[in-house]
Order: sequence, then structure tokens, then C-alpha cells
Amino acid sequence: MKIKCLNPIARVGLDQLDAGYEIAEELDQADAVLVRSAAMHDLKLPEDLLAVARAGAGVNNIPLDACAEKGVVVFNTPGANANGVKELVLAGMLLAARDIAGGMNWVKENSGDENISKAMEKAKKNFAGTEIQGKKLGVIGLGAIGVLVANAATSLGMDVYGCDPYLNVEHALSLSRHVHLVKDPSEIYQNCNYITIHVPLTEGTRKMVNQEALAQMKGAVLLNFARDLLVDEEALEEAIVSGSVRRYVTDFPNPRTAAMEGVIAMPHLGASTEESEDNCAVMAVRELKDYLENGNIENSVNFPSCSLGGLRKAARITVLHRNMPNVISSFTSLCGQAGVNIADMISKSRGEYAYAMFDLDTEPPVGFLTRAQALEGVLRVRILQ
Repeated sequence: MKIKCLNPIARVGLDQLDAGYEIAEELDQADAVLVRSAAMHDLKLPEDLLAVARAGAGVNNIPLDACAEKGVVVFNTPGANANGVKELVLAGMLLAARDIAGGMNWVKENSGDENISKAMEKAKKNFAGTEIQGKKLGVIGLGAIGVLVANAATSLGMDVYGCDPYLNVEHALSLSRHVHLVKDPSEIYQNCNYITIHVPLTEGTRKMVNQEALAQMKGAVLLNFARDLLVDEEALEEAIVSGSVRRYVTDFPNPRTAAMEGVIAMPHLGASTEESEDNCAVMAVRELKDYLENGNIENSVNFPSCSLGGLRKAARITVLHRNMPNVISSFTSLCGQAGVNIADMISKSRGEYAYAMFDLDTEPPVGFLTRAQALEGVLRVRILQ
């Protein structure tokens, strides 16, 4: 199997690849792709490409629908960089609470003053701030990062409120019992001193922090370490001028927010730690290997999670297909016609697409793959032995 790295991938991740893999020099040679931030929308994907693994959480740089239609599974690594982002969110709160950056700039500007020690005692009042202990923090989105932020903030003595209508069992069990869960983000907008957003960018969440939401805030610090397009920037600028937003802290600056008054902007540093890059690389490579070798899908963003464990039968057939009637029955009929017994199977769907896995007691006959690939609704069939 040939793997193409579109970005530098941490060595500890690539070391997970054994002798059955090699790094491809060109994209058109690749069976799979490892990527971080490289834009893939304008790339011509090889016809035989099987999978793309993003060493990180966001996948807006990958053409998900185009990949799905070609039967290319796209993975990401949720949670692998969560601690790195959590720590930067905490740093963002502290930078907004106290004018640390302003004070540091003053020191640089006055470094040539031999009386700087005396001068700074008069100047420091210009950089005074507040403490975060006892303040109210609202966390919108309680996924891997949101839960870590909420828990850390309670440990720092903050009064934490969380909102996530899709909170899953795993994250709910990890959440501190001191976090107050609310159903409506308006409760957070209206009552919290600090508000941090940790939701994915979708059509449903684009500009979710809009004029109506911003108008409910009362001098809040808004933190966005998820995606810039979650916030309506025109409304944000008005909110900063009016005072309903005291500071906007973002890890996703663009030409507008980078020049905006009241904004503390960082150059997408959330996952830029050695530990996060290592964790993401290892997780991405392991997801790729499990799919390429066993057909199992975990943490895909365009196909459902689905697994039959390790391959222990004579053969395993995997079918990526559209989520429509009769695909599975057509395939099982094809197996019956070929005299192939299905020992085990699993089928899962997600939106417009679905995935099925079949473990067989015997190897399928010659020509079976071609006939299976021709079934209506089928996007890609693989035979693993």
C-alpha cells in the first residue's frame, strides 16, 4: 500500500506503518492520503484512492461529498488534539481578562530605559485586569474539547455552564458534576462573562453566533477556537463597538477580524504542540491501517462507523454504497448465486451513504468483484483476504 503525505506528518505516526506500506512520491500513486491543513478541493484524486485521513479534527479542507461519491472514506482524529486546544482556550481567557500582551509590549518598547523598574510601577495600572475565578463561563458544544475546557474551568474556580443538544454518553460521563447543563444557548449568551464555542462548522452552525445572539451578551468575552465562520463578523464588529462583546479571542483570524479593534487573534495554534501532532498522527495512521487491512471504519466523517474486528475468515468483502433500498439484498443474492456462504455481516448507514461488511467462509469466485461493483447504488467494493 502506498501512502501520500500532503503535509509533514509526525514521525511517531509514520513509524506505525510496517513493511507492507511505503510513502508515495506522487498523489496519483497513492492508495491513501495523510493530510493536515493542505487544501484538497482542487486536487484530482486518483481513481484507486481508498481513504483520506486528516491528522486533526476539522475537515473543511477536504471535499467530503466528492470523496463519498468516489467511495473514498475520510477519517479525522477527534480528541487527539483536545488537550492542546483546551490549554490555549484557557490562555485566551487569561489574555482577555488581563492585558498581558499590552504589558509585554510596553516592556519591549521601554527596554532601553535604565529606570524601567521605576517607570513600570506607574505604567502597570494601564494593563490591570480581572481574575477569572468566580466568573461565569459558558461552553457551547460539549465534545472532546468542550468537556476538557469545562472541567478545567471548574478546577480554576469558575462557574461553568454547558450547552449541547447532541451530548453523547461518553462525553456526559466525562463531564464534571459541577457543570450546569442548559438547553438553550440564550441562557449562556445572557448570563456568562466568558463564552467559548466548540462545535463543528456545518450549514446549520454557520454564523450561529449572529446579531441576535451577540445582542444578548453583556460585556462578554467571546472565544472561538473552532472555526471563524461560526461567528457573523459584521454583527461581531457592531457588538464590540456597542460593548456587548468586550473581547473576541480567536484562533482563526482573517483579514477582517485581524484588523478589528477588541480582537485577540492567534495564528491557528490550537493543535500546534508536539504532543497534539504526535497524537493526531498516530491516530490517523491507525485508522487508515485498520480500514486498509480489515475494512473497519472508525471516526469517518462521510461514512458510518462499522467494524467486524480482525479478518479471521477466508475473505471479507466491504461495500460502500448509497443509502437506498435493496442494495444489501442484491448483494446477498449475488453471494447465493455464486455459492458463497456469508459467515457474518454488518451494515450501517449515515445520511445518504452506507457501508456493509461480509465475512465469507470461502473465497469469492473469479468475476465476483466486477458483478458486485455493477450493482445499483454501489460505490466501491473491496475483497480482503
